Amino acid sequence: MKQITLGRTGITVPQNAFGALPIQRVSQEEAVGLLRMAYEGGMRFFDTARAYSDSETKVGAAFDGMREKVFIASKTQAKTPEDFWKDLETSLRELRTDYLDLYQFHCVKQCWRPGDGTGMYECMLEAKAQGKIRHIGVTAHLVGVAEELIASGLYETLQFPLSYLSSERDQALVRACEEADMGFIAMKGLAGGLLNNAEACMAFMLQRKALPIWGVQRESELRQWLSFFEREPELTPELEAVIEADRKSLAGEFCRGCGYCMPCTVGITINQCARMSQMVRRAPSAAWLNEHWQAEMAKIDDCVECGLCMSRCPYGLEIPTLLRKNLADYRSILDGSTKI
Repeated sequence: MKQITLGRTGITVPQNAFGALPIQRVSQEEAVGLLRMAYEGGMRFFDTARAYSDSETKVGAAFDGMREKVFIASKTQAKTPEDFWKDLETSLRELRTDYLDLYQFHCVKQCWRPGDGTGMYECMLEAKAQGKIRHIGVTAHLVGVAEELIASGLYETLQFPLSYLSSERDQALVRACEEADMGFIAMKGLAGGLLNNAEACMAFMLQRKALPIWGVQRESELRQWLSFFEREPELTPELEAVIEADRKSLAGEFCRGCGYCMPCTVGITINQCARMSQMVRRAPSAAWLNEHWQAEMAKIDDCVECGLCMSRCPYGLEIPTLLRKNLADYRSILDGSTKI
């Protein structure tokens, strides 16, 4: 497996990493088993976040006693220095460590800078000076914000959605990071669960200077990613055909779940309902077919097409149309006319 260095951090790991968001959906025993299996299979970089409920707890349990053998990244959604320090101390405690290899501002809508009056970037600098974090990173979903973050020169890594459905502007961020000696961490490599050809997704990533963090919650999924340590997929004409077909049928028409469209004026949980077709096929379906989500999906009938969600969407999606497509698919699954 190719090795990749995350810009000026010097962090060098196999170009095949573990995204720990989905392990919040499984038991601690299952999660620890997956994490250790990932390590034994060759993965060395593990990404989690304070926002991922008990994900940090599970990562901490998995790597207790072997901290120096892995790179652990976490994130904070804090908007004030007080919350920053609270999140950091909680993350360190849950992860059973006294330092993080990478600490990231999570899902930012602006570029925190020293002297901007918020004190947020200064918190990162102080945490680094104290040895509690080793490198400063940031995650974003808005391409314009991501471009500003790169241009600022303040961050050592950028985490951003990247898949072969990404626009040319999004993909240009990888090159911009390389030019800025900044690491690029690729989230949503399966486009939020929409893509299902792992070989095509990995072959695409291996053509770029990006570290993919694959969201894993099942052993079968993990075995697929680990198999690439033995055999790196090449971008063959057959895989190129798969990619081209997916681009033609899917590009631009899927929700990444970022939530910038929220809140909805009639109470629709847009960032889940607009990708329900994906979620019900990726996660255990019972979790999405219960009475709660049936009621949430039914709210789509109340959509008044006010347009507010579309004005906020960083991907320019026709959200009301997307919601209705998901509702029709969801109801066909419930009545049995569509099998999953």
